[in-house]
Amino acid sequence: MNSFFDKVKDLADKHDDKVDQALEKIGEEADKRTGGKYSDQIAKGVDAAKEHTGGGDTTRDA
Repeated sequence: MNSFFDKVKDLADKHDDKVDQALEKIGEEADKRTGGKYSDQIAKGVDAAKEHTGGGDTTRDA
C-alpha cells in the first residue's frame, strides 16, 4: 500500500501546478455550495492542501 501512496505523491509533485488549480476549483465550488458561509475555513483548507503539493512550484524537491 505504501508503494501506491508513494506513486501518488510523486505524480502530485510532478504536476503540482495542475493539482493546485484543481484545489482552487474545488474550493470555489465548496464555497458556492455553502453560500459563502464557510469561505474563510475553505480558503484555509485549500491553502493547507496546496502547501503539501509545493504551492505550484514544479521545481520543488520531493
